[in-house]
Amino acid sequence: MAAPEEQELSQAQTEKLLQFQDLTGLESMDQCRRTLEQHNWNIEAAVQDRLNEQEGVPSVFNPPPARPLQVNTGDHRVYSYIVSRPQPRGLLGWSYYLIMLPFRFTYYTLMDIFRFALRFIRPDPRGRVTDPVGDVVSFIHSFEEKYGRSHPVFYQGTYSQALNDAKRELRYLLVYLHGEDHQDTDEFCRNTLCIEEVLTFINTRMLFWACSTSRPEGYRVSQALRENTYPFLAMIMLKDRKMTVVGRLEGLIQPEDLINQLNFIMEANQTYLTSERLEREERNQTQVLRQQQDEAYLESLRADQEKERKKKEEQEQRRQEEEAARQTRLAEERRQRTLAEEKERKSECLPPEPPQDDPDCLEIMFKLPNDTRVKRRFLFSQSLTIIHDFLFSLKETPEKFQIVTSFPRRVLPCLPTEEQPNPPTLKEAGLSRSEVLFVQDLTDD
Repeated sequence: MAAPEEQELSQAQTEKLLQFQDLTGLESMDQCRRTLEQHNWNIEAAVQDRLNEQEGVPSVFNPPPARPLQVNTGDHRVYSYIVSRPQPRGLLGWSYYLIMLPFRFTYYTLMDIFRFALRFIRPDPRGRVTDPVGDVVSFIHSFEEKYGRSHPVFYQGTYSQALNDAKRELRYLLVYLHGEDHQDTDEFCRNTLCIEEVLTFINTRMLFWACSTSRPEGYRVSQALRENTYPFLAMIMLKDRKMTVVGRLEGLIQPEDLINQLNFIMEANQTYLTSERLEREERNQTQVLRQQQDEAYLESLRADQEKERKKKEEQEQRRQEEEAARQTRLAEERRQRTLAEEKERKSECLPPEPPQDDPDCLEIMFKLPNDTRVKRRFLFSQSLTIIHDFLFSLKETPEKFQIVTSFPRRVLPCLPTEEQPNPPTLKEAGLSRSEVLFVQDLTDD
């Protein structure tokens, strides 16, 4: 967060600024500069005007400032309220300043040179921030030990965290830099900051962050805000989408004046805060609408994906079923080919049919399951296996079957078993010269 940009001063202007401050005793460099700028950097006219003001003579160049009643909201400069300590009045007091001017000028010059050299020899330890939260908590404890617990609610976090919370919550942030060695600090804390009206006003209207400038975190914030004197207060808010200092209160200030000035700063910048709230609400509504649209889109996408998934599952299931059917068909075709080849092989291996006048010949009528009738002659000396092989070689015969006599009904043991590895002959089976045998289908059993 940067302070307002200022025009760089020339060396001659800087010397006049220091000389004017020594002559008048003003602590605020900004006030000294404004006075000199109003007199076109004529130091004699500026000092004379200041003397007249102290003697009660109205100034043509610098009329007594009135309390600001309004602020141009289009003006992006920081509102400053500076309270100076009473200065000595009369010619005697200013004569004393003129006499002490060479000594004070020499003293401040030597001190500046000493501080500048000391920076290279021993850097300021406050420049290294290692525990910012600890710095803030330590200041709060020391403040309560000295001034009690009746004070505004301190933000117990770093300056950056306070800025982020104020930005997120769209609240004002009041920053207090505590100058421990300043002569007005103790009076400000006891008689202004800890007064019931002040702490109630601060607690209900804004976040309050404070730290001592003797601690690294407070010193870091001091370098960013560039205060001129103590007590120092800065009002910060979200303005033009960035956290901006909108008010600076410097010097010892009374409770009523503090509340009035804070009220004035808040009222002057309320339009910005209201605008930010409206923009945030609009962004939130847009975000909610976009989120709802995204959710609807995702829901539609999920539904489409579910349909696509089910479609793919159905397609995969159909493919698997078709593949299974194809495999079954192929297996059946292979089985049928194998069966046909086996039937053909059996047919080729059959011995020739004996002649009808052979005395060892018998004729058998086979009745197939499809009511087809087949006759063939065999020899009594042949095994029952020959009957099975003959029937198996026929296309009309089922793959599995058994041969049954008509009366009495019995199944002929045509195939070898463990109990009977060699099937009997036709004669041993008790068949006559003319027989009728039934072929029973066992395929479904």
